[in-house]
Amino acid sequence: MALKMRKNQSGDVPYNCPLSECMAILGGAWTTNLIWFLSGGPRRFSELKNDLEGISAKMLTTRLKELESKMVVDRKVLPTSPPSVEYSLTELGTELVPAINAIVEVGHKIKVRNGKL
Repeated sequence: MALKMRKNQSGDVPYNCPLSECMAILGGAWTTNLIWFLSGGPRRFSELKNDLEGISAKMLTTRLKELESKMVVDRKVLPTSPPSVEYSLTELGTELVPAINAIVEVGHKIKVRNGKL
């Protein structure tokens, strides 16, 4: 006997739902870590490379360009000799930080429960 299909109780999900839009930004590898480190203030490429242990320069460049195109990260060329570039969070990027902090809190609870802390 086939089981009856139950209706989703979390509500109707509109086309292009907001959760999907947000996860399209946060879903890439290293993205949440990158936003996390930029939440502390502007960083240069080499500083971010140092912060994100294990990330390749190519991947960091790709993520920064991607986040810049999604208006999460701002790229500013500094008038130094030689010129250097500084990255910071935009207003939209700053709005993502509380969501990442909430995920971090749950992660800590999971680690405690699994005896990893």
